[in-house]
Amino acid sequence: MNKQLKKVELLHKNYIQSLKVEKRWVRFYQAVIFVLFFSIWEFLSRNEWIDPLIFSSPSKIWNLFIDNIQDGSLFTHLGVTLTETIFGFLLGTFLGVFIAAILWWSPMISKILDPYLVVLNAMPKVALGPVLIVALSPGYPSIIAMGAIICVIITTIVVYTSFKEVDPNYLKVLQTFGATRFQCFKEAIIPASFPTIISTLKVNVGLSWVGVIVGEFLVSSKGLGYMIIYGFQVFNFTLVFLSLLVIAVIATIMYQLVDLLEKKLIKQ
Repeated sequence: MNKQLKKVELLHKNYIQSLKVEKRWVRFYQAVIFVLFFSIWEFLSRNEWIDPLIFSSPSKIWNLFIDNIQDGSLFTHLGVTLTETIFGFLLGTFLGVFIAAILWWSPMISKILDPYLVVLNAMPKVALGPVLIVALSPGYPSIIAMGAIICVIITTIVVYTSFKEVDPNYLKVLQTFGATRFQCFKEAIIPASFPTIISTLKVNVGLSWVGVIVGEFLVSSKGLGYMIIYGFQVFNFTLVFLSLLVIAVIATIMYQLVDLLEKKLIKQ
């Protein structure tokens, strides 16, 4: 018995070690791809195999990054866009889950609104930008609303579908013990749908950035979206690429934070 137990422990230890080795190799190859991409980009631009005016180069982007850090302009624009994105992300996710809960709670409302949700999901939400600007006035409210509205429909559909797919036997057991509909929702529906809600948060990170940047394209005089539009207007494509890379880095950080939250909550 002891020999078998030691054998199992050894196998488990070897498995954990293999996972660590695999993770190191994955990180290594990711770093190699990252370095190769920017090295090739720099090489092609310096030798003018690609148009350096249009495609810029990593060295020019880095120099502009340092200049904008030193004069503080990048922090100003980043702060504006990040604030709008976080509010749009949270608002869109909360409203989506709330609407999904209402649809689950009332099958009648769900049947009535189902075709409208399909239409709204198919509609390009960015087309509502001008309407939101007129309705909410140009500024933070319309841009945050733009970030939220892109998240809310897809969140509603995905989370509501998850609510419906929860095993009905869970509900029957709770109802057998006299549980109310609210208690069924709290004790069975939410816990069973939690992985889906977290996955939706990950998707909404990207969607909220899209909504906010589009909103800044239309109306803002500050933010990373404004930097992109301004760069196009003055043919400063280095500024455009700088803004895009900053967006990519910050969006990745937000995604990793959601992933970290998922791991901590699942462990609990």
